[in-house]
Amino acid sequence: MARKDSLEKLRKILQKRRDAIVRSALGDLSLLQGRASKSADVLDAVADTVQSELNSQLLEVESRELAAIDEAIERLNRGEYGTCETCQKPIPLTRLRAVPHARECIECHRLAEKRRSHPAARMNRMFDSYQTDGAS
Repeated sequence: MARKDSLEKLRKILQKRRDAIVRSALGDLSLLQGRASKSADVLDAVADTVQSELNSQLLEVESRELAAIDEAIERLNRGEYGTCETCQKPIPLTRLRAVPHARECIECHRLAEKRRSHPAARMNRMFDSYQTDGAS
């Protein structure tokens, strides 16, 4: 029963984080839309451009986190939350508290990271990218 109670607390944490990201993203979006660069000074124009790029990148990161949180909430609704998608073992609560939208236990996550960072994996991604770009 303790795990079930902890998972419900994590649901509330996910929902609060989701609400915070939505508010932040709306603010970032309004900043991007509200920037009409009419600066007479070149340095001001450059600063505006850099700030717009940073806001755009932040919006992208927030968008990815929001998608991960929405998926975690959906897994909660289906009763699949807290189970590693790779090994099917329960994800420790300490990991879920640290990363509430985690899909894998730390061991499986580390193995996946190692595979992604392996030189052969990087070469495969480069090759796939080349084929996609070259086909256009």
